[in-house]
Amino acid sequence: MKMMRVLITLAALLMASVTSSAYAADVSVQDRAAQIWQLLDYMAVDYGGAVADGKVIDADEYAEMQEFAQTAERQLGELPDKAEKAGLLQLAAALKSKVEAKAGTADVAEQANRLAAGLLAAYPVPTKPAKTPDLKLGARLYQAQCASCHGAEGRGDGPAAAGMNPPPIAFTDRARARERSVFSLHQSITRGVEGTPMPSFAQLSDEDRWALAFFVSTQAFDKQEQEAGKSLWESDKRVQSAVPNIETLTQLSESGLEKTLQAKDAAAVLAHLRNHPEALAPSAEGSLSLARTRLQESLTALERGDRAEATRLALSAYLDGFEPVEPALAIKDKPLFTEIEQTMGAYRAAISQSDKDEARQIEARLQTLLTQAQDKLDVAQDDKFGVFLGALTILLREGVEALLVVVAMIAFLRKADRADTLRYVHAGWISALAAGGLTWFAATYLIEVSGASRELTEGFSAIFAAVVLLAVGIWMHQKSLAGRWQMYIRDKLTGALGKRTALMLFILAFVTVYREVFETVLFYAALWTEGSGAYLLAGLGLGIVILAVIAFLMLRTSARLPISQFFAVSSALVAVLAVVLIGKGVAALQEAGMLDITPIAAPSIDLLGIYPSLQTMLAQLLVLLVVAGSMALNYRMNGRDRGPTTPPASV
Repeated sequence: MKMMRVLITLAALLMASVTSSAYAADVSVQDRAAQIWQLLDYMAVDYGGAVADGKVIDADEYAEMQEFAQTAERQLGELPDKAEKAGLLQLAAALKSKVEAKAGTADVAEQANRLAAGLLAAYPVPTKPAKTPDLKLGARLYQAQCASCHGAEGRGDGPAAAGMNPPPIAFTDRARARERSVFSLHQSITRGVEGTPMPSFAQLSDEDRWALAFFVSTQAFDKQEQEAGKSLWESDKRVQSAVPNIETLTQLSESGLEKTLQAKDAAAVLAHLRNHPEALAPSAEGSLSLARTRLQESLTALERGDRAEATRLALSAYLDGFEPVEPALAIKDKPLFTEIEQTMGAYRAAISQSDKDEARQIEARLQTLLTQAQDKLDVAQDDKFGVFLGALTILLREGVEALLVVVAMIAFLRKADRADTLRYVHAGWISALAAGGLTWFAATYLIEVSGASRELTEGFSAIFAAVVLLAVGIWMHQKSLAGRWQMYIRDKLTGALGKRTALMLFILAFVTVYREVFETVLFYAALWTEGSGAYLLAGLGLGIVILAVIAFLMLRTSARLPISQFFAVSSALVAVLAVVLIGKGVAALQEAGMLDITPIAAPSIDLLGIYPSLQTMLAQLLVLLVVAGSMALNYRMNGRDRGPTTPPASV
């Protein structure tokens, strides 16, 4: 068991170090990029108060604009190097020159917005709320936190506004509101505005800050515009395609949307959507529309030589666009689902090789496949039997893997006459189910679990479980060959199954089961629609019954096996599971963009963790080589030190 402890420790340390260091680095870069973005947004909105017709109308405001332009350029230079950085610095220098030359308001605003958009593309920052904002909550927060300065109706005339320099912003000012996005309001609420009385409200939760930002963004619009926007939104597909999701909505200003829609329509649509962000709740149509848009943008980025941006957009097409509809499509048309998933991987591989011709062909194929997927899902919206069947097959597919591991551990401990240690295994899988319930609650009511987060969780947990199972399988195979197996159990097992090993059994049970529960919960959340709950629960119930029968039969069968045969069968089983899990783990990390994809001519067998990529195949081959090498070593060592094949008379 020493080898098992070493491998578990190494795997855990590797996972922790990779994820924690990557997270810390990403947060630091995101924070700096967000600060620069806020400066640029402030310039786009406020420059008109400093310069008009080529003349300075407010010396203090103009000095601030000059300072902000210089600061943005300097802070951009301090960001990590990327291929896009040189272009961003050129845009920053051009912005500074325009400010120095006292260029027109529209010219400076456009330049600042262009630089801000490029900044977010190169150094992504979270730009959307985790859940649909609650404007009623936002209204309460506004009255409690903001009305004293900005006024009850957002006119900048609150009782505390007198004597403030500069005075509080009037959110009803349409000229300023035209250049302001919801994201810019969120950043001002989060960070405050330097050089003004506006403080940071970072003490509020992110949910509260988004609710407040959305409410504030509505104060420049009237009821008539809201009603006109609702009519446009419900009747005009062109309008819906202009604002496909809530992330787009948070970043759009009125002037920005006017590049796509007429000015009157742009104002009306934003008036409606900012008051009713629930209209952009994820749907199959919106999700696949986003996937198609991201693919087009990705190909455009590749055509202009921006491979990094093309890769990012291709990942977004999969994780943000296609993955949310995976469960429903997999139930309705499994071959189509598999083809899209594999073709997405082939497209990212073409980007990594800068093969523009291949990328064009694959992107065109993907557009056709995604249209077919939309047609399938449109037909399947009211397919209640499909929901039942999906709930059943998802649970069986995800549950059998975890069941095999847990039942093998239970059977082993019973064979070893160590029922006292069973509680650690039971605690592990029960805790995993409880954690799955919390995950469902969080994913439904608190946060949105992103595609990348899902794939990273599945990938790392699968690789961790594979490493542990590999160690367990090697150890079991060694014991299946030991001539004095009964003596080993009597004299050694107490030490081998001490507290440390019991904790490892708990961890293995928890990680293995939670990985499957995590994916099942997210699939069920995607399948759950109004009127389908009973069918989903029926599929879940039948799946639980089937898994219970499988567990019972496995435990009965294992109880009848002689212990040496049990060790041999169990070691083979966990070795196979290790091969399956390492394939699935690597594939998940590929889908999250952490590993490259090199397509090869091979079948795709999800049940066995076999996928047509060089990386997954090499990972599985490596595990197989370790298994074969350990078996050969075990046979060799057993040949040197063969004990009696029957137990001593005293045993």
